[in-house]
Amino acid sequence: MLVTIEGIDGSGKSTLHKALGPYLADLDPVITCEPGSTWIGEAVRRAIREHSDPIAEALLFVADHAAHLREVIKPALGEDRLVISDRYIDSRLVYQQVTLDGFIPDPLSWLRAVHHGWTILPDLTILLAVPVSVALERTGKRKKGEHFEQEPVLIKVHENYMQLVEEDKTRFLILDGTLPPEHILKVAGETIRFRYDELKKKKKK
Repeated sequence: MLVTIEGIDGSGKSTLHKALGPYLADLDPVITCEPGSTWIGEAVRRAIREHSDPIAEALLFVADHAAHLREVIKPALGEDRLVISDRYIDSRLVYQQVTLDGFIPDPLSWLRAVHHGWTILPDLTILLAVPVSVALERTGKRKKGEHFEQEPVLIKVHENYMQLVEEDKTRFLILDGTLPPEHILKVAGETIRFRYDELKKKKKK
């Protein structure tokens, strides 16, 4: 089962992701992230820092995704493991859709076409939603930071996340990222446990 954690920077996404490993230790989950789980992650980080070519940046993200699938996701799923990833394909659809605007006609359709036929959609995506003002206050990057962390970008990214939710409501679980972390962890953790158990029961039939 593939579970992904999504949200803008400052939503509490990484805090939840880190806590889910110990919380679900009895299920022995594979805890991973994107980008950064493969050697291509360094190239992605360099592209983000330089921000010189949005198209090259987007394709590096796609390459990192492909390597992540090959080296981590697919082997774990092949063993019926529970995989929990901090960011995944949805991050690319919502962030690169903004950065590619003006460079490629209909960036969302282009991004989906690039991934079509080889990526794996998550079984469950937990989206932590917070006001952009709260996220910026938490990260301390209201007036500085990478281009992905600027307020106009994050506002549009949040809107793009909501668009994805409308298109696939059964896959997403939206949690209020302003709630106490222990509450978010319990709801997210027990939802994952329930879905994982249900999936295992179905496979046994």
